[in-house]
Amino acid sequence: MIAIIDYGVGNLFSLKSSLDMIGVESIVTGDIEEIKKCDKILLPGVGAFQDAANKLRKSGLDKVIIKEAENKKPILGICLGMQLLFEKSFEYGEHIGLGLIKGEIRPIKEVIPEGLKIPHIGWNKLDFTKKPSKLFKYIKDKDFVYFVHSYYGAKCENDTIATSDYGYPLTAAVEKDNVFGCQFHPEKSGNVGLNILKAFADMEV
Repeated sequence: MIAIIDYGVGNLFSLKSSLDMIGVESIVTGDIEEIKKCDKILLPGVGAFQDAANKLRKSGLDKVIIKEAENKKPILGICLGMQLLFEKSFEYGEHIGLGLIKGEIRPIKEVIPEGLKIPHIGWNKLDFTKKPSKLFKYIKDKDFVYFVHSYYGAKCENDTIATSDYGYPLTAAVEKDNVFGCQFHPEKSGNVGLNILKAFADMEV
């Protein structure tokens, strides 16, 4: 059973529908005890980093996620959920994240060429940076996925498993032991995205 964390931020039911489509049991919940019972955790998110981080802390879910990561439970952050896994973000100020991935979240406007639209929206290919991650067990290098973002993971080269070129190789996915993150939206990425969710669901606990 996968817990899709409900903290008031994120496209929760689209994710649940995707998991239903591939026959994976999941529950949308903000209940700490329910989350602890589940085998894996999905941390979704859309919107502003500070608002999302504050909601996690106010509910106590930040401590639960960190503790479950320490217990080696597989965790996957998606879009803003991936960004929250980092140490800090520079989105409208400086804000502290969960610290499960070393690095920081910075505006893509700092690195992409002038003239490219922000946010980065649309289909882009994945460029694997290391031997294929177990998260990519069922997909191929250069497969396309769907992005919507204005910020990216920086100073995280050691944990980056894929980039995507948008005038600059932006971090597309990260992995640190049992903690994973996708800047793109698997639930909006067709069969490729479903296969990524399937690979996450298939991971042994």
